[in-house]
Amino acid sequence: MSFHNPLIPQRADPCIYRHTDGYYYFTASVPEYDRIELRRAATLEALPAAPTVDIWRAPPSGATSSLIWAPEIHYIDGAWYVYFAAAPSREIVDGLFQHRMYVLRTTAANPLDGPWETLGRVDTGLDSFSLDATSFAHRGQRYYVWAQKDPAITGNSNLYIAPMKTPWQLGATPVMLSKPEFDWEIQGFWVNEGPSVLIRHGKVFITYSASATDERYCMGLLQAPVDADPLDPASWTKSAQPVFGSCAEREVYGPGHNSFTVSADGGTDLIVYHARNYTEIVGDPLWNPDRHTCVQAIDWSADGQPVFGLPQR
Repeated sequence: MSFHNPLIPQRADPCIYRHTDGYYYFTASVPEYDRIELRRAATLEALPAAPTVDIWRAPPSGATSSLIWAPEIHYIDGAWYVYFAAAPSREIVDGLFQHRMYVLRTTAANPLDGPWETLGRVDTGLDSFSLDATSFAHRGQRYYVWAQKDPAITGNSNLYIAPMKTPWQLGATPVMLSKPEFDWEIQGFWVNEGPSVLIRHGKVFITYSASATDERYCMGLLQAPVDADPLDPASWTKSAQPVFGSCAEREVYGPGHNSFTVSADGGTDLIVYHARNYTEIVGDPLWNPDRHTCVQAIDWSADGQPVFGLPQR
């Protein structure tokens, strides 16, 4: 199974979710960082031309008025939820933006119809830069995984996990799963961010992205046995090398901030990610709009490991 990439231009931090109604739902960071946009289509190939709906816009002031990043859509217990990060301004304090994590909800059958309500901020117990939340259910418990700065240690963001009491509240003290430590995780910035979860072949996999958001951006992998306690850091093994990165031969640079979806027949796992097609970025890469949404199939090794290969054009 192959796709012509980029699938959707100028959409970073992409999330594609295939629902039981047969539709693929897509959301991502828009270049203006001022709203949350949603679209759906019966096929992945139809998503680029699908009409978009702005389900939420940043208010003119306040905690969620600026830099709307990395929305993710989830269907949980009969309702739709969107997790996203927002800041009160574009001001950088102590080397970081001031993002915190928030949740929207609608009970509409079609989430494009809304209306959406704001459930507020997700309190992690640590008031610091935080973003890129995802959620997954495993063995009867729902978990929240995200990236956050710990002011007590070196680095921009680490990966954390916590059980959820509700789809918008944590149920226990967070546990740190990973922090930037390898050379490939600390290029430009010390970053572990953009986690995404895939449960296959007796393992729970968490992909994440590392380093600055230019051509050095790449993906790492955490994994734990399905019968292990995901809240125990000792359950997890971390890849010593990146599992997905830039490919100059194919002119695909900085692939990362991924999500996972499946083919229409459910038989093929797909990775959804953003990447650029050039490296000569004028100014700050954050304000460059050309991080494009891409999709490709995942291969699996004989011992049940995901094989991402090279990014495809």
